[in-house]
Amino acid sequence: MSGLNPRQQAFADEYIITGNAYQSALKAGYKENYAKNAQEKLVEKGGKVSEYIKNKLKEVQIERHLTMEEALAITASIAKGEPQSFVVRQRDPDTKEIIAEEINEYSAGFKERNQALEHFYKINAAFIDKQQVEISEAPTFVDDISGDDDG
Repeated sequence: MSGLNPRQQAFADEYIITGNAYQSALKAGYKENYAKNAQEKLVEKGGKVSEYIKNKLKEVQIERHLTMEEALAITASIAKGEPQSFVVRQRDPDTKEIIAEEINEYSAGFKERNQALEHFYKINAAFIDKQQVEISEAPTFVDDISGDDDG
């Protein structure tokens, strides 16, 4: 799979979560002297650990992106006035571990709902943009139809 030994795997997984090489190395079981240089030795140097971290971070980034369908569903939900849930997490500044977690809800007001509707309609081309056209010369009409019956 990853080709990492258990200690390297533990370090990399913890580093991805916290971004702190020193603390991650200690948690993974490395000695303090080694942990002091973990950023250079394990993250920056390259090799299997560095590649694993880069690949996992890339996967996490892709998972965080919204698809167009997801974005439209959220916009529609706001426009309908459905409550939106969000999580507030408090983390320990040293270990970055979650200390407290609170789930809250917010319902959009009239203004936000209206903006969501406008956004939804714009994306679905429901509005036609007005364009102002300026004419620099007056058009000239040429009568190229000859005949006596012309009024």
